[in-house]
Amino acid sequence: MKRAVAALALTTLFAVPFAAHAQFAKVDDAIEYRKSAFFMMGQHFSRVAAVVKGEKPYDKAAVEADVAIIDTLSKLPWQGFTEGSDKGRTKAKPEIWQEHDKFKAGSDKMLAEVSKLSAASKTGDLAAIKVAFGAVGQTCKACHDNYKSK
Repeated sequence: MKRAVAALALTTLFAVPFAAHAQFAKVDDAIEYRKSAFFMMGQHFSRVAAVVKGEKPYDKAAVEADVAIIDTLSKLPWQGFTEGSDKGRTKAKPEIWQEHDKFKAGSDKMLAEVSKLSAASKTGDLAAIKVAFGAVGQTCKACHDNYKSK
């Protein structure tokens, strides 16, 4: 499991700088890119949620691995909010582009909270993980409430 996380981290380390400047061939590609990143992040977030809620036993290595993937994935979807990607198969509200600075501030806050969750996951302190996890969840909810159609 650690090798898989390390491989993902190394691949992302080298790929993200190039991807950040990549142009999407079609607007639909940008939409699918961000949706895919959010989907994968949600999958790993759900795994940690089960531990935080006491539905699954705490396994430090598993939580740390899931949080490492969340940390990596949390940096990806933002470049998919390109001009014109407010149209098509998306639940993104127009306010994302109308309030870009506010949207960016929300994404920056989420990234900061994910970083805190990452640090907490490495301590093995489940209480600290729960607090940090809750803070990440609040930033996700705030963005969904303001910028995602139901």
